[in-house]
Amino acid sequence: MPAPPIHCSRQRLAARILSLTADTEVLPTAIPHVTLFRRPGPVAPQAVVYEPSLAIIAQGKKRTLVGNETYIHDDAHFLLTSIDLPTIAEVLDASRGAPYLSILLKLDLQAVRELMAEIDTLEVDPTPQGTGLAIGPSTEALFEDAVRLLELLDTPQDIPILGRLILRGIFYRVLTSPAGARLRQIIHTGTQSHRIAKAVNWLRENYLQPLRVEELAAVANMGVSTLHHHFRSLTAMSPLQYQKQLRLHEARRLMLSEELNVKAAAIRVGYESTTQFGREYRRQFGAPPLADIKALRSKDTA
Repeated sequence: MPAPPIHCSRQRLAARILSLTADTEVLPTAIPHVTLFRRPGPVAPQAVVYEPSLAIIAQGKKRTLVGNETYIHDDAHFLLTSIDLPTIAEVLDASRGAPYLSILLKLDLQAVRELMAEIDTLEVDPTPQGTGLAIGPSTEALFEDAVRLLELLDTPQDIPILGRLILRGIFYRVLTSPAGARLRQIIHTGTQSHRIAKAVNWLRENYLQPLRVEELAAVANMGVSTLHHHFRSLTAMSPLQYQKQLRLHEARRLMLSEELNVKAAAIRVGYESTTQFGREYRRQFGAPPLADIKALRSKDTA
């Protein structure tokens, strides 16, 4: 009995990613904002700030936590991220014989807005569910589009024109699916989701400053209680928790990339107490700052 068409499409995508990542686990491609991943084994939970993007898994399984919400995505389900979100992510299912393989497409929000102008004429469910992360079914058409996109790497001269067309088709499929409801709401000016997205963007740009909720509510053009309700709905955390996670991620980057010591990194991201910083850092990343950075550096040199 022949394999279902979707299985064949998924296998073609997996084979393509495996071939392209033969010498690396992370491959930024010549197609703008498209990155490939191969993991030869499970990856322990890691704190990562997700940007607006679409992740399609060709092989394997991954778990992503946002606040207290858990999302499982695999070779049958894509993950759509609509706003910047601090997360904890881990690869659950991977081995040398069957590595985790995925393609990540960072969203061009301007292109999405232009596409939305046409989608608005269609009858699609406008009601968002859940946070700024959404799980949707990976279809045969989605896998085929992803394969066609990666085939452009064989003809780089075609990427500027055909790449945009294929990406437009991929985003169309995702936006018109139930999983695309939250992203559509964020794109639509005037919706609660759009206003909270403005507050999230403001926090990302000003997270080093003391948080004044009234000021953040003014950015979103809503009352403080309404801000708290919708902010938690979209991010699964309060504005203060969101800011704290951004600060801890930045401190980790400063210690790892710029070799700042613990005290200097804590002060740089707005902590007055090194003890409090160490306590919250350990809660977030699972180890004290010095031990965590040492472990990360040993991985890089392994």
